[in-house]
Amino acid sequence: MGVRDIFGFGSAEPRLKGRDVAVIDVGSNSVRLVQFRVKGRVLLPVFNEKTMAGLGKGAAETGRLNPEGVEAALRTLKRFTRLLDAKGVTTRGAVATAAVRECEDGPDFVERVRQETGLVIDVLSGEEEGRYSALGVLAGVGDAWGVAGDLGGSSLELTGLDRRSTQGALTLPLGPLAVNAAGTKAEDLRDHVDSQLERASDVLKQTGETFYAVGGAWRSFANLSMSMRNYPLRLLHEYEMSLDQVRKTAQFAMSQSESSLASVPGVSSKRAATLPYAALLLERIMKAGGFKRVVFSAYGLREGVVCVSDPSLVEEGDPLISGAEIMALSASPEPGFGPALADWLEPAFTGDIPVFGEAQDKRLRAAAARLSDIGARLHPDHRGDLAFTQVLYAPIGGLSHAERAFLALTLHHRYEGKASRGEDCVSTHLLDDAQRTAALKLGLGMRFGAALSGRTGQLLSSFVLTRTEDALVITPAADASDLIVERALRRFEQFCAAMELKAAPEV
Repeated sequence: MGVRDIFGFGSAEPRLKGRDVAVIDVGSNSVRLVQFRVKGRVLLPVFNEKTMAGLGKGAAETGRLNPEGVEAALRTLKRFTRLLDAKGVTTRGAVATAAVRECEDGPDFVERVRQETGLVIDVLSGEEEGRYSALGVLAGVGDAWGVAGDLGGSSLELTGLDRRSTQGALTLPLGPLAVNAAGTKAEDLRDHVDSQLERASDVLKQTGETFYAVGGAWRSFANLSMSMRNYPLRLLHEYEMSLDQVRKTAQFAMSQSESSLASVPGVSSKRAATLPYAALLLERIMKAGGFKRVVFSAYGLREGVVCVSDPSLVEEGDPLISGAEIMALSASPEPGFGPALADWLEPAFTGDIPVFGEAQDKRLRAAAARLSDIGARLHPDHRGDLAFTQVLYAPIGGLSHAERAFLALTLHHRYEGKASRGEDCVSTHLLDDAQRTAALKLGLGMRFGAALSGRTGQLLSSFVLTRTEDALVITPAADASDLIVERALRRFEQFCAAMELKAAPEV
């Protein structure tokens, strides 16, 4: 894959499952620690802390690391090592990117860190940095076609993505610190950016129509877009913008003062200064690559560092299905019930008109069924609302915001039946009528399956659910007729009514 294993496991079989691992990222702007818990093919962030040290501030002019930034970074790294020691996290790795890589005193900084903290920093090449970030995107998105772009303080890394693999990678000196964006006219910045992007034309036009944006400056841009659109779901991962939305938001960002941008929720005062440049750069990338949309990824370099040591986190499984199973594992008394329910219910939806696409609908039904019992330990009077919120903001990838809303609404109906959510701006904004109806059908189907089987896969297998031209038929095994109670029959009738089919229980 053209990248090194920072944890030192080499090419052996994956060894990270069930572990807590830590990645320290020494960037041009920030120094960040993320502690991950590796469950299956899912990376769960359990601790996240950063300091805006500003190592690369002024480096474009001096060729050296910022002295104040060096001291701030050292204090932060000392704290991080103490934290990890206290937490007992021994599997840890540290990487440094453009500022340390390019400054003449970068090696001195790395050695000083080793002497004062015992931490060994791997200084990544530009290509390695790009591929790590791209692997992180794949871990969080699953199949991807397009180009991943990681905007740091000093550099921009561009890497092609084709399903589960990375393609050509390139680094450009287009970080805001490298171009001194704060003091340059927009026209001059635009010309400089365009000339640099010409070098990247082979990478930008490799494959796909989607640009996957990584990095804090572009996350601030996404937050600005959400505020402008009055977007109902404040969640950055897989937030999507069309080319036209990018242009409009970029124009607005470049017309505002720093103080005005800093007042936007999700835009810090330190990010506000570089936001206009990040907006301009994104708009020029979209044009140069002919991209139709941008998808923002909360996964990037740090997740990629872990994935190099355990390639199965990228190459195997489905981030959505795996994430749903991990959620169920900790919440459901019967985690095996969900997969059984998914298979059992599937015949009922044969012939239904797809609302996200046939394959995607089946995938969403499989995920929803795995989540069907996450309310088991929640307060019975609030299960619907709590399950809706948990699923909507779940730390899992591989689904769009509309699909998140669909799953959340499905879980609402799983616990609340036909009742609507009242003033639900998320579902209203992100789903159309057909998608909301599909969520109702699936939720009622899950509700019926749970009542029929007592939420156990073993009893569920005692019944066969089939669909005819105008009816749903439930057929019990010879010794299972007594298991059908009135409560289950009522839910079966509700499910059939939503499906606009007759109820045909063979009792």
